Amino acid sequence: MAITAHTTPTIEEVKASADAAVKSLQNELRELNREIWSNPETAYEEHRAHDTICTFLEKRGFAVTRHAYGLATSFEALSGSGGPLINFNAEYDALPDIGHACGHNLITTSSVTAFLTLSALLKEYGIPGRTQLLGTPAEENGGGKAKLIDKGAYQGVDVSLMAHAGPKEIFPGVSGVAGLRMNARKELHVKYSGKSAHAGGNPWDGVNALDALVTSYNNVSVLRQQMQPDERAHCAFLDTPKVANVIPDTTRAYWQVRSPTLKGLNSLMGRVRKCVEAGAVATGCEVEIVENELYTDIKINSTLCERYAAHMGSYGRGVLAQHEKVLTGSSDIGNVSYVVPTLHTMFGLPDADGIFPHHASFAAAAGTDSSHEEAVVVGKSLALIGWEMVNDQATLEQARSNFREAIKE
Repeated sequence: MAITAHTTPTIEEVKASADAAVKSLQNELRELNREIWSNPETAYEEHRAHDTICTFLEKRGFAVTRHAYGLATSFEALSGSGGPLINFNAEYDALPDIGHACGHNLITTSSVTAFLTLSALLKEYGIPGRTQLLGTPAEENGGGKAKLIDKGAYQGVDVSLMAHAGPKEIFPGVSGVAGLRMNARKELHVKYSGKSAHAGGNPWDGVNALDALVTSYNNVSVLRQQMQPDERAHCAFLDTPKVANVIPDTTRAYWQVRSPTLKGLNSLMGRVRKCVEAGAVATGCEVEIVENELYTDIKINSTLCERYAAHMGSYGRGVLAQHEKVLTGSSDIGNVSYVVPTLHTMFGLPDADGIFPHHASFAAAAGTDSSHEEAVVVGKSLALIGWEMVNDQATLEQARSNFREAIKE
């Protein structure tokens, strides 16, 4: 009996299979995107998005863990067996009042597309390998990925992949960028406690918590002149007086501090903290400071960047392998990049000329058919990276080597 030797398919054959797998799902993927975009939900309140995505996957035969890792709006879907484990991250939280103004509906679209595509490829060709789609809530505020790391969601993952939509103006002349640098970020939650008194009758008996808050804000404003160009410190006043004739005994504020590197962030946090403490010293108030919600900077993985640029090129998209400028936003995918080799790419929206994220106009652009189509192309390219990581041990080892070197810095 003749035995036919197994031959590994060419990348062109795999790409054709990927295109065919997605073509059969194009209407369903568009409806999934539209459902999430039309019903924006904020951090840890993404119950409808969670249920919608889980049901979508379950109807297609995938094993899905709802409310995964102790988070009510997280989920995990797994497929395949043996071999390396490729993770895709789905974000679906929105911003208050302005909906999907950061385009997280498109992150879900690209990651779901990638998961479905890689799952289909592994099944079609009978290749050992596994893929994980992880629902990661609360990226805007709440650090869902950081919590998932602590819960063990990324244990055993070999490579983590995702893509974020953005305006074309960030990278003129190309349709996207593979390696994206973003600031590390941490929060300070501040409470000043003083002593109440009548503002007109005996103000000298009061200890003014509003003065402490305003003084601290002004202190940080002075500090900004000595910050590095890409560093940021911004504040929201959460609890302030509602009447003018009472010396307030309590105020609260919420700070976010950003720097291009984790080392720089730690240094800047110390300086901002002194400004906050000085407000208490100057006014005689007590101050409580809680630091939390660390988003690290993103560790660039050059191997994953190069492969993404190559696959997007096969779809006629010119992609810059790395963007040298640090974007002053932050993301909890940075935390993942300190744990496993990670790609966090950004793709330009065709209908987003002259608009930027966190604005209602960007939310409108994130809901168009052309933006959806671009997210699907991105998802297929991510799936092809996953395919290579599963089938090419040398390329996987190269990505691991890039990761080890990056986290030494």
